[in-house]
Amino acid sequence: MTAYGDSMSGNCYKVQLVLNMLGVEHLWQEISITKGETQTPEFLAKNPAGKIPSIELNDGRVLSESNAIMGYLAEGSELIPTDVFSKAKMYQWMFFEQYGHEPYIAVARFIQLYLGLPDDRLVEYHSLHVKGHKALAVMEAELAKQSFLCGSQLTLADIALFAYTHVAHQGGFELAHYPKINQWLIRIKQQAGFVPMES
Repeated sequence: MTAYGDSMSGNCYKVQLVLNMLGVEHLWQEISITKGETQTPEFLAKNPAGKIPSIELNDGRVLSESNAIMGYLAEGSELIPTDVFSKAKMYQWMFFEQYGHEPYIAVARFIQLYLGLPDDRLVEYHSLHVKGHKALAVMEAELAKQSFLCGSQLTLADIALFAYTHVAHQGGFELAHYPKINQWLIRIKQQAGFVPMES
């Protein structure tokens, strides 16, 4: 299996974590969006959407979208609950990550870390903080009740939300205000197969 991604991207890092935590044999192919490497004819032939992360199976089939890839890789593993309701809660948090968390925290990080806070993005940047802190508060409340987002078991939901939460400070989010999130971040870093995000 070949995995294509940018190691500094949270969405790609999610896939890296699952691959390593489950010990899936793979080749990691670093791809740069900024250098246009996702738009080459060769890459578009594999993945017409021109997006990363993506994985290419040994038989040539290609899968993209980070949470779909995670679900494929983790099928049958302990990262996906067997209880039907707990599994649905896992997906609830994964949808939350894509629609209520990543659009604010990841974009604020992009504006600060990659663009250097340009004047024409400052209003947007500050508005992202309001919604990003709301997302973090939702997580803090849940983690005050249990060790992981779906209970006592680490699931794909935790990996999905860990990716951009643990670098939220790079987007101007002060995580010191969220003690339960900080404890949860430590628990995830202690998991077997954990690898840090490249910087």
